[in-house]
Amino acid sequence: MGKKLLFFLVSFCTVVFMTGCSQLRYMGSVPEESQTRIRILSGSENQELEEIIEECASQSDVQIEMDYKGSVDIMRELETGAENYDAVWPASSIWLSMGDQQHMVKHEASVSMTPVVFGIRRSLAEDLGFIGKDVSVKDILEAIRQGKMSFCMTSATQSNSGASAYIGFLYAMLGKQENMTVEDLNSEQLKSQVKELLNGVERSSGSSDWLKELFLEEDYDAMVNYECLMIDANKKLMEEGKEPLQIIYPYDGLSIADSPLGYVDHGDAQKEEAFLRFQETLLSDEIQSQIESTGRRIRADGVSEKNQSVFDSAWGIDTERILSPIRMPDGEVLMQALTLYQTELKKPSLNLYCLDFSDSMAAVGLDQLKDAMSQILIQDNARKNLLQATEGEINIAILFDDGILDILRADDISDESMQNLYDRIASYDTSGGTDIYNAAARALEEASKYPVEEYTPAIILMTDGKSSYHPEYFDQAWERYGLDIPIFSITFGSADEKQLEELAEKTEGKVFDGTKDLTEAFRSVKGYN
Repeated sequence: MGKKLLFFLVSFCTVVFMTGCSQLRYMGSVPEESQTRIRILSGSENQELEEIIEECASQSDVQIEMDYKGSVDIMRELETGAENYDAVWPASSIWLSMGDQQHMVKHEASVSMTPVVFGIRRSLAEDLGFIGKDVSVKDILEAIRQGKMSFCMTSATQSNSGASAYIGFLYAMLGKQENMTVEDLNSEQLKSQVKELLNGVERSSGSSDWLKELFLEEDYDAMVNYECLMIDANKKLMEEGKEPLQIIYPYDGLSIADSPLGYVDHGDAQKEEAFLRFQETLLSDEIQSQIESTGRRIRADGVSEKNQSVFDSAWGIDTERILSPIRMPDGEVLMQALTLYQTELKKPSLNLYCLDFSDSMAAVGLDQLKDAMSQILIQDNARKNLLQATEGEINIAILFDDGILDILRADDISDESMQNLYDRIASYDTSGGTDIYNAAARALEEASKYPVEEYTPAIILMTDGKSSYHPEYFDQAWERYGLDIPIFSITFGSADEKQLEELAEKTEGKVFDGTKDLTEAFRSVKGYN
């Protein structure tokens, strides 16, 4: 067998810059047993580098296993020793410095860098007067205030791009680029301005790459994302004959992801030597040029002549301009800022949980469902993962089998009210068959009672079976109410993934795999609204 990479790709299902559901797929031929395996805990943005990673692994004669998770998960893993990993590769160094409390990470080096930017549809950017001028976050806020634009963004507590953009917003409204303090975060004026800005978020996501794909499929004004993903989006838009995005670098709130790769030292000299070979190959001139060709920058002072065409100036990209990024606050201030985002500043969610209580969920399935909901609804659990309820949030649970068993609501987001909602869900037992379509249609009916545009809405559907009933119920409700609400489905047991994929496609949602860990899957879904 050739010395090629056995590349384990764990699909990205984010939660609090985190993931949950894992699915292995293999790339390359099976390696020789003599090869050392390096298991890397990585941010999802590196999925686009798979072919380059495979080439580096082959050149350095190692096996690479990539486990894609979010930044907070990477931080949490490091806090507890990261026993199952040999290396970490998050989007930004901040998650290493916050998580590596045991000082196990060695040989840290930046593989590439990419700014977090706004991409605004060209015609709208022209109308706003944003082309050919320096644009501030406050300029964007004014456009939102006037109702001239909205945007899509990943959640600040689910994705590094969202967190980076959000911290940039805070600095911009404070009028400085470093040394943010806890006292700064207590400013009512700051809270008011940032909340107003975040009210301009039309769709949220737990994954930067998924956000890009959503944007390409729909007709949104703008998005906040990595420059490299904006470049990829523009290539696809141009191929389809559509107008490109104008890339905007807010001068008062710009952040840069530095993609650090570091070794987690568990005392295995052979693994350390193999890691260094792989890292050296990854940082070689040849491979760095390949990475640059994907739209990532490899140095702060511009790009190579060879890859200049990738960074098309017609899209607003200025490789000659010196980017002045904000300085990330220390760990305590950052965590407080993220908590503030989650509990007060983000657009409130309208959560419609459709929960399968059919007979097939008896025993193990029911226990796992109740555990999953306890991690979302019981606020002491939710706080551990920055998933606590937001001020103004609506939580509705629709319990179903082949009919509607009950519709339960939390009166508010107090710990007591959310606990009470959980207790009522947990008191139910299983019965009957499975009708996901009736439950989803009822969720649309419930959502129609609220001003949906004031929320980030989502129908979160969990089922372990195949629905044999009433697909027309959902189709009729979808047409009747005309609401833009995604359905995020979670598969469990023998759930019919085809039915769930059809619902996701129709509503611009997503299907998550809960067969291995239902609790993690629910946490993953919550990253998307």
